[in-house]
Amino acid sequence: MEKKDYRPMWKELGLNLEVHDQLLTVLGNAYKDIYMSQENRPKGMQYLDFVISEAHGLRIEELMETKKKGNKVIGTFCVYVPEELILAVGGTCVSLCAGAEIGIDEAEKVLPRNTCALIKSFMGFKLAGLCPYIQASDLVVGETTCDGKKKAYEILNDYKETYVMEIPQMKTERDRTLWRGEIIQFKEKVEQLTGRKITAENLKEGIKIANDKRRALQRLSALRKAIPSVISGLDALLVNQIAFYDDPLRFTKAINDLCDELEERVQKGIGVTKNGTPRILVSGSPMAVPNWKIPWIIETSGAVVVAEESCVGERSTRDLVDEKGKTLDEMIDAITDRYMKIDCACFTPNEERPAHILDLVEDFKVNGVIHYSIQFCTPYTVEAYKVEKTLQQKGIPVLKIETDYGMEDIGQLKTRIEAFLEMVKG
Repeated sequence: MEKKDYRPMWKELGLNLEVHDQLLTVLGNAYKDIYMSQENRPKGMQYLDFVISEAHGLRIEELMETKKKGNKVIGTFCVYVPEELILAVGGTCVSLCAGAEIGIDEAEKVLPRNTCALIKSFMGFKLAGLCPYIQASDLVVGETTCDGKKKAYEILNDYKETYVMEIPQMKTERDRTLWRGEIIQFKEKVEQLTGRKITAENLKEGIKIANDKRRALQRLSALRKAIPSVISGLDALLVNQIAFYDDPLRFTKAINDLCDELEERVQKGIGVTKNGTPRILVSGSPMAVPNWKIPWIIETSGAVVVAEESCVGERSTRDLVDEKGKTLDEMIDAITDRYMKIDCACFTPNEERPAHILDLVEDFKVNGVIHYSIQFCTPYTVEAYKVEKTLQQKGIPVLKIETDYGMEDIGQLKTRIEAFLEMVKG
């Protein structure tokens, strides 16, 4: 079938067509080399392959169609933005472009060179005119999870309306009160943007849609405990990445179908790895599309990634919103409590995160942990010390890696990771 020409839509959105074409070619080739070269992939991954192939095409067309019907599209960068409130009024919550060295020259005109790669990436995508998601968004929602982000949002607001939610830095009752107030204020912003009221009835539906998506991802995560592994870490990461911008109802069905297939694999003992393959937990900074570098190196070096302790992974899917609430206030309380459980490195003290990592090591029979930090990401780079200390006290091998989105250090990283895996094998 001949691929549809989306260039008129991209032009209408204000994309830099020539550079955007080059970007899609590079990303398409990278995806083919990294993903399509895998052996014995589950058939259910074909849906994810299709979504990736149409990430800047059909999915953007769907967003434009829903906007024509009077619905709003809200772009986000963080798991702290309560998707439930957006879904309640028929809106669409999408993750914005980041995860690649794109438009860095443009980004560094407004940001310091030693800004973290993720911030430079999302600014670069916008300033270079290469992200259809931010162009299609009616509002961008940022958050104060780090100083770099919150100051970058001030600059981004010059180019796209950006609303910032204040994330508390501790977890006392006072901080919960602050966060509940932020959720109520965001509710009012969503109502103002859409011209629709959030009610107990429609918020209940928004909570269910978001929870059902998390349940499907929890089901996938549980299946990754199987030995031998029934899905590669690369494919599981892709599922978690696509969860942030695909249609939630369609995505949830597709992932449950994938899990049905994986359950059959478990029963038949069919895996993508052999028994004895080192099982690795990747912990730390989030990995947005197309940031596949670290898991690709790990899995082409003879190991398998069985879990991600990350916002694009377990941290995003671990907790559900309590669905027992009947009034709007009860549901707001439930949303407040669910999001306060997230153990982002922005919190101090943050004893929950090392404890959760230890739980994952035990539950997934992990042989070693690779702690990944985006270069210049202060929260995760600094917190790596406490994570490493906690793991070493339990005798769990750990390797700390700090890198950006570039490919220049692949050789060095592969050497370090291969040496680590040899040690893990003992």
